[in-house]
Amino acid sequence: MFAVATARCLPAAAGRQAHQKIRPDGAGRLQPIAASVKTLTDCRLYGIVDLNYIDAAEAVRVAGKLIEGHVDLIQLRGKQESIDELVDLATELHEVTRRSSIPLIVNDHAVIAKKVPVEGVHVGQEDDPIAVVRDKVGRHVIVGKSTHSLKQARAAQDEGADYIGFGPIFATPTKPDYQPIGLADIKQVHVDLALPIFCIGGIKIGNLGQVIAAGAQRVVIVSGLLKAPDIVDYARACKKLLIADL
Repeated sequence: MFAVATARCLPAAAGRQAHQKIRPDGAGRLQPIAASVKTLTDCRLYGIVDLNYIDAAEAVRVAGKLIEGHVDLIQLRGKQESIDELVDLATELHEVTRRSSIPLIVNDHAVIAKKVPVEGVHVGQEDDPIAVVRDKVGRHVIVGKSTHSLKQARAAQDEGADYIGFGPIFATPTKPDYQPIGLADIKQVHVDLALPIFCIGGIKIGNLGQVIAAGAQRVVIVSGLLKAPDIVDYARACKKLLIADL
């Protein structure tokens, strides 16, 4: 989905990378032994296990369906849940994702990545700066950042983001307070940035072709996947469109 100057994925190495071995935390959680995971340069389709759309009890099952559908990267997002609830759920999800070499990203909270050996943290414009996130986690992790304009995208690259979310491309109930930015800047953001760009916001199978034609190479799909009658088939159809140019 881009021209990448350096492979800034799992930060510290190119190609596939192993988890660092970490001692059990105070709650007795055991960290997994080394297992390779995809780098961001291998990722095209980004799925989000968003607890606004599904019940937490369904999260592990849904993640399994996303993986079966060839989603490359998964994020856990829960705006209403407590940190303890998200830590427990991230621990369960990571057992699933690591077996399939899928990076697991947690939304907003660096403290979760300190307690659970997930691969990364995603932050918004109002969240902690990227350097603070890395300092709080205390180990190498992916840090992605949401951006809503070319100016914010460039600033995120300068700040040291490993990837950006760029959008919302279309109107979306996930981000009702953000005006859609449309398709016009997709090509330019890929010219300006030398890191992975995931277009996001209202993207579904019906408009994915337009987004790709506008220059996108990687996308995040949320409600389209989570509300699909068959998540596996839906994800595979989206992935097929995304890799058609490879």
